[in-house]
Amino acid sequence: MMLENLSDKLDRALKVLKGQGQISEVNVAETSKEIRRALLDADVNYKIAKQFADRVKDKAIGQDVLTSVSPGQLFTKITHDELSKLMGGEQEEINLSGNPAVILIAGLQGSGKTTFSGKLANLLKKKQNKNPLLVAGDVYRPAAIDQLHVVGDQIGVEVYSDKENKDPVSIAKTAIQEAKSKGHDVVIVDTAGRLAVDEKMMEEISAVKAGINPSETLFVVDSMTGQDAVNTAKAFNQQIDYDGVVLTKLDGDTRGGAALSIRTVVDKPIKFIGTGEKMEALDVFYPKRMADRILGMGDVVSLVERAQEQYDEEKARRLQKRIAKDQFDFNDFLDQINQIKKMGNVKDLMGMIPGVGKAMKDVDIDDDAFKGIEAMIHSMTPEERENPKVLNGSRRKRIAKGSGTSVQELNKLLKQFEQTSKMMKMMGNKKNMAKMMQNMPKMPGGLGK
Repeated sequence: MMLENLSDKLDRALKVLKGQGQISEVNVAETSKEIRRALLDADVNYKIAKQFADRVKDKAIGQDVLTSVSPGQLFTKITHDELSKLMGGEQEEINLSGNPAVILIAGLQGSGKTTFSGKLANLLKKKQNKNPLLVAGDVYRPAAIDQLHVVGDQIGVEVYSDKENKDPVSIAKTAIQEAKSKGHDVVIVDTAGRLAVDEKMMEEISAVKAGINPSETLFVVDSMTGQDAVNTAKAFNQQIDYDGVVLTKLDGDTRGGAALSIRTVVDKPIKFIGTGEKMEALDVFYPKRMADRILGMGDVVSLVERAQEQYDEEKARRLQKRIAKDQFDFNDFLDQINQIKKMGNVKDLMGMIPGVGKAMKDVDIDDDAFKGIEAMIHSMTPEERENPKVLNGSRRKRIAKGSGTSVQELNKLLKQFEQTSKMMKMMGNKKNMAKMMQNMPKMPGGLGK
């Protein structure tokens, strides 16, 4: 989970209050001190960390504790609300007005601009049915132009480039004309970066912005660069007055706190976060949801949204009929696994479930977690997949050998499959479902027993 370090520290800070019967000035002062320390350790700017802890303290001291809420819970709620405020409060959309809408991407070299341009084009194409055009505006690095073409091929989006032209303003203007003639409704202009902020670079990005008058200018920053990220964000904002910030590499081993400081320092919303290498690993930034995750409350809303994206109504209807007729087989099981895989990184998904993120933080979940299961199913004949009851001892040995697993693992899978089938059948029957809900408290704890 991103910002794991901060999450742990805040959890420890809030534990100070967990056992307390009431909120007093003494325990509030102690907890807010711990919160400030947690933010500083996570690389949040000192001034911002202090202001934040003071605001939490002031709010907590004047609070009447409700009888149903413990001081610890109340303090967590205050911290959560302040944390989401710190990150911007409400989610802000990107501006896609104009025909075509023009989005300018700026940032230092190595911040992830080109990858983000591809991810954004992919997101707009898939989720908003847009027809984007990517523009290679880096006139210094042929490798950057080639990289954008590779990204474009990967996601099926056209790329405009002109290696002979060394004027980024003219490239961008020609690309916009081309977009109009070819029916592209969004133009994403990737620009050159430098290793550090310099005058030439700033003049160039200002000239590009003035020349194309974009509907949206986004500043891309590598969240692993710590406080430097804040200074760079400041310098770029003074120069081009951008509309929003994109935080990349939030999946890395980073303290990430600097990212929280950017919002306050430049007073611009964080609009997107990059959370991995895949083209799908781009999330719209929701401050409240991020606050949930930092405080270990999970992010069920995002989890549900990802599930819905992969939801195929026709398939679901077909599956329902099969379950009702008790025809659920290994082909359906495989289908369900593929849907989960499409939702993204398994560990990241786990982090969205309340209470699971913390429990799983030291557990290394590989993206290949389903590999063994898939291998076993692929080693079955069509008849065995459709009718697992035929799986006698010799067939099980053959499948285990063919999939590079053991008979014990296969037996475990068959047991899981059986439980899943029963569960699905039960859930498909309203009477059974009501009965199951009544018996819930009597069920023994523990999963998969």
